[in-house]
Order: sequence, then C-alpha cells, then structure tokens
Amino acid sequence: MFAAPLAALTLAAVAMAQDATIQVGLSSGSDVFVFTPTTLNATTGSVITFNFSGVPGFHSVTQSNFTSPCQTMPGGFDSGFVEIGVSGTPAAIPTWNLTITNQSVPIWFHCKQLAPQPHCTAGMVGGINVPGSGQFSFAAFQAAAEKASGQPGQDEGGLVGVGASASAPPSPLTVAGVSGLSNPTAAAASGSAAATGSASGSASGSAAATGSASGSSASSAASPASTGSSDATTFTVNSLVVLGAAVMGIAFA
Repeated sequence: MFAAPLAALTLAAVAMAQDATIQVGLSSGSDVFVFTPTTLNATTGSVITFNFSGVPGFHSVTQSNFTSPCQTMPGGFDSGFVEIGVSGTPAAIPTWNLTITNQSVPIWFHCKQLAPQPHCTAGMVGGINVPGSGQFSFAAFQAAAEKASGQPGQDEGGLVGVGASASAPPSPLTVAGVSGLSNPTAAAASGSAAATGSASGSASGSAAATGSASGSSASSAASPASTGSSDATTFTVNSLVVLGAAVMGIAFA
C-alpha cells in the first residue's frame, strides 16, 4: 500500500542530492586561470568534486566572501595548494570532495596562488548556489576580484567551511609529478583541539594549585594567631595559680 509513495520519496531524495565536478585550471589557452564551470547549483548533501587537472598547474580552492573575493574567509574551507608538474599528465589526477551542508548559503571561492601572477585578480573565482543576476551575481563577484587591490591573502583555511565542508585534503599527492603545500588535515585539527584541551587543563590545574597554595598560606597565617591564643590562655592560668598561692600564703601566715 505504501510501496509506491515510499519509492517516490526515495527517488526524490536521490534527485535532490546531485553531485557535480569542477575542473581546476586548464592545460592550455589564454584562460588557464579558471574554474570550469565557474558556477553551479547544488542541494544540501551534494558532493562537489574539484579535479586539479590543469597541466602544469599550481592552484587552491579557497573560500572567500562577496565583499573580499581574494581574501581567505575566516572559518572558510581551503584545499591548500596542489601542484601538477610540467612533466606531463600524472598517473592520477588529484581531487578534492566538498559536501554542501547548507544549500541556502551562497558559496564563493577563489585560487590564492600568486605566481606567475595573482590568479584571483586574473579572474580565477567560482561560486556555488549564487545569484545569476543582480547586485550580488557571479559576474559582479568576478569583476570585484579582478579590481581587487593588493595581493590575495595567504591565510590558511581548514576542511570545514561555511555552507560546505570536506572530510579530507586533496589526494593523491604522492604520485609522480604531484605535490601539495599547506593542505589541511583532520589530524591537525584534532591535534589543535587536543592542544587547546591540554592548555585548558593545564590552566585549570595551575589554578587549582594556586588555590591550594593560597589555602596553605591562609592556614599558615592562621597558625600564629592560634599559637598566640594558646599562650594567652597559659598565661592566664599561671597567673591564677600564682594569685591563689599568694592568697593561701597570706592565710597560713
């Protein structure tokens, strides 16, 4: 009874998550600094595969925002650099998989490479789920990138960005003719978190030790007062004994 509706829902879910591929750089021609296609639309859960297929090529896929198209976005994703040498097409083309986590967020990205000229200001930018026209269109974003002053930022992003994230750096980076630079790793992120926890624990332990030392000092400070109180009591008792003896001496005289 429910088989047909369930099958329809399953097909709809499959249709919603549509994977796509973007080529990073071209091997020849005047437009070697380019993402192909420059824009696409993708639903939440879709996987966008970036193929670093330009030969030679030395590029990155770095998230930015509309107002600063050639600067690494704080908290944005970054593939790091992937270099394809001049010795010909490698045995395996490096790829990087980016999963869309929020289809309602426009995703802007660029290549932050500076040599032989800044790639971003040469127009090497792209967009996912961005407006096709209007003030915030891709054409406006690319025009802003080409007019950007200064050099593209070299800040390093991570695997997790805004609206999209990756679970691993580009690969393979170990085949002949391929190398990577400043590529993010999940291990590095975990290590950073562990270091933060360690630092927090160390600070907490230090604070506890300080509290203990303070308590000890307080106890030490209180100790002379207790000693003084004991001495006063002893003096009072001795005085009474002497006074009593004197009275008794007078009585028996």
